[in-house]
Amino acid sequence: MPRRLTHIDAAKVVAANLLVLHHFAVYGPLADALHLAVPRLSDWFFDYARIAVQVFLVIGGYFAASSLAPHGYLQRRHLLTVVRQRFVRLVLPLGAALLVVMASSALTRMWLQTEFVPAAPGWLQLLAHATLTYGLAGVEPLSVGIWYVAIDFQLYVLMTGLLWWGARRAQWLVAGAGLASLFYFNLHPETDNWGVYFFGSYAMGAFAWWAGHSRHSGKLLVGLASAGGAALAWDFRMRIALALTVAIGLGIARSRMSVEHSRSIPKPALSRWIRKGARSSYALFLTHFSILMLANALWAHLGLQSGGTAIFVVFGAWCVCVLLSMVFERFVERPLASVRI
Repeated sequence: MPRRLTHIDAAKVVAANLLVLHHFAVYGPLADALHLAVPRLSDWFFDYARIAVQVFLVIGGYFAASSLAPHGYLQRRHLLTVVRQRFVRLVLPLGAALLVVMASSALTRMWLQTEFVPAAPGWLQLLAHATLTYGLAGVEPLSVGIWYVAIDFQLYVLMTGLLWWGARRAQWLVAGAGLASLFYFNLHPETDNWGVYFFGSYAMGAFAWWAGHSRHSGKLLVGLASAGGAALAWDFRMRIALALTVAIGLGIARSRMSVEHSRSIPKPALSRWIRKGARSSYALFLTHFSILMLANALWAHLGLQSGGTAIFVVFGAWCVCVLLSMVFERFVERPLASVRI
């Protein structure tokens, strides 16, 4: 991969794994045992690791701007085709992963009866997942964290619409929508099933890209920092502070890249593993709940209680999650990416 993306890949790997560990600290008897064994670490994963999703929101906006409007205005035609391809790219791997989740939940229910394990879905629930409307329809999701998939699609559609409507002034519309999110929608949790709740972070990512490609990079970054700082002064939110930090970092890194860094160069072993982890981050997000459920079922079935054993089981399950995600990305997600509907 081009060297210029290594820092982004590393951020995705760290964020994805933090989200996995957050869920292991939240769900099931294994989470309770982990808390007894390492309470401070478990509490940190429980309280703070979840905001790592902001990394993906910012990076999502960054790449949406790079593909749709690299110079600040829309350069893609056939917008319905672009949106449809985005939907297919998200929903086909999601559907495949949910088949694994449903099978895993059926196995888990044989050994463990608990609220976090989803029941067998009805056809309306399946339809809501197939159309990415489960959050809007108030339908119980079949897996933890998949609210993000629907939100990602909403954000992409919103960004596309703003770029199309704004034409050469599209950046102003994106900025306005981002500020509306930061100063209003993101302060109202009842709107969190809508992309506009998260659009502030997404817009920060877009401006990080535009700042990195502008002759006025410094001014744009100062403007981005000022807007984010004002939002934090208005109402401090750790998640927005993280999003702003990531966006500023991306903008600075992009603006400093020299021409020679835009070429593909030989990669050390660490960079290759980071690349693999980043490529499978979506797969990790989609599939880890299956392993989480099965690990909890095994824990309950064997009647394990030791805190040291809990640490070992969580670590082992986490490793299995990572391996499964790489297999899923290679043999499921990657082939499905070539599907055109």
